[in-house]
Amino acid sequence: MSETRVHGPDVTTAHQDLHSERGALRGEHPGRSRNPVIKVADLAWLEFEKPDLERAEVFARDFGFGVAARTESELWLRGTFAGTPCVVIRRGRRSSRFIGPAFRAAERADLDRLARATGTDVRDAGVPGGGKAVELLDPSGFPVRVVHCGEQLPALPEQQPLLLNSGTEHRRTNASQRPPREPSRIQRLGHVVLETRVFAQALSWYLDTLGMIVSDFLFLDGQRDRGPTMAFVRCDLGSAPADHHTLAMHLGPGTGYVHSAYQVTDLDSIAAGGEYLKERGYRRSWGIGRHIQGSQLFDYWRDPDRFMLEHFADGDLFSCDVEPGWAPMSTSGLAQWGPPATRDFLGASPSPQRIRAVVQALRGDNEMDLARLLGLLKATKS
Repeated sequence: MSETRVHGPDVTTAHQDLHSERGALRGEHPGRSRNPVIKVADLAWLEFEKPDLERAEVFARDFGFGVAARTESELWLRGTFAGTPCVVIRRGRRSSRFIGPAFRAAERADLDRLARATGTDVRDAGVPGGGKAVELLDPSGFPVRVVHCGEQLPALPEQQPLLLNSGTEHRRTNASQRPPREPSRIQRLGHVVLETRVFAQALSWYLDTLGMIVSDFLFLDGQRDRGPTMAFVRCDLGSAPADHHTLAMHLGPGTGYVHSAYQVTDLDSIAAGGEYLKERGYRRSWGIGRHIQGSQLFDYWRDPDRFMLEHFADGDLFSCDVEPGWAPMSTSGLAQWGPPATRDFLGASPSPQRIRAVVQALRGDNEMDLARLLGLLKATKS
């Protein structure tokens, strides 16, 4: 692997080496908009609807969330970092469902600019502490809110990272390591992953409307000329580093939530928190390992409503001058190390609901066709 340098126009990074020596080919997607309406600063929170808030709260505390607010009809969950809550769960009469993401505007004036450009209004956000929001609909049909909040939640006590001895560097002497068997204390919301039948349209919308930029593109084997089928998308914070991806989207036969990820302190927090979850009967979907795109240490779990959530630590941070990487989509390309990706994580089980989604996608007016479907199936086995 070539030397890593972090500054300068001729920057050479491990990010490039893990993808393609040439990066994008001539005429391929640039991964950013020339003139976006606004540039969002981060994810604010994710919105869900569940009929059993009591059960949702038990899992949330076991997974490591704090409770920011609780009413008869709403549960607001938070991390330890100061800022906004990171998840809101509203009581619903029907089965559990993901509603959509809320992104944080960098400035209050961005909401006015966004409302004018999209023909919408600035409304009360309806969040603890107050705030304003613009409500939109992305091309996949997800409700997307862009918010600017007034009062911020104060920081909470952290799980402290363990002191590690390595080589000749001895930071810990006359002391043993005993990470407590307790929930991994969530620090913040990191990212959400969505599946869509209109990948190209949805990607353009997030780049043009919210000013996000692509960190990595994935393409199907033998179909690179048809364009990417997955994108890891980050916020454009200029020279300030941002998470490798705040949003990831991939083409698929369905439209919906795939998973969301929440940062914790370190590997011991991930592992000890995982043991805590396992002892309480929750089901691990996949982990522990280290990703390639984004480099995060990861561990995936299912909540009682079968939503997938990820504990992660040590993710990549990119400034705006890092260009997109390009790589073939494959199961083996999901991790640098760790157990093989499970069928549960890949969504490879042929359930009746999944089969219906495939049939509807192939019959509908969208970006899915037989070649794309076969390419996706091949990727899950490669």
